[in-house]
Amino acid sequence: MKINEIQDSDYVDTKITYVGFVDPYGVEGLLILRSDDGKEFHMRAFSGEVARHITNFVEGQRDSIPTIYNMIEEISELNELLLVRIKVYESGNVLRANLYFTGKNEFVMRNYRASDAIALASFYNIPILVRKNLLKEKMEA
Repeated sequence: MKINEIQDSDYVDTKITYVGFVDPYGVEGLLILRSDDGKEFHMRAFSGEVARHITNFVEGQRDSIPTIYNMIEEISELNELLLVRIKVYESGNVLRANLYFTGKNEFVMRNYRASDAIALASFYNIPILVRKNLLKEKMEA
């Protein structure tokens, strides 16, 4: 079965609805992902630098990407691969993500930092799937 055909009922498609900072110095990033049914996942404790990259990518600014993301892009192009989606989940006390590639070959890169995977997903404008148990009802102000 191809990875594009796999439907995993434990995950929900989400969209980035907010990117910002926890602190006034921009050291720690904050991100909100929202599902179509309005449930949210609030993510923090990742670098402010990654938050700035995600903001740029969401706003369509793709001219200056970090070296490591550029390396992934070059490797993908050389091997005729496309990143088609990511899945975010908890592993112990940390957030991790799997990256799904398709093309000449299909494979999954497992257990990477969720913030970097979300940055790549925002760069490529691909689905960000979040494990259902991480989503919570939106809190009204």
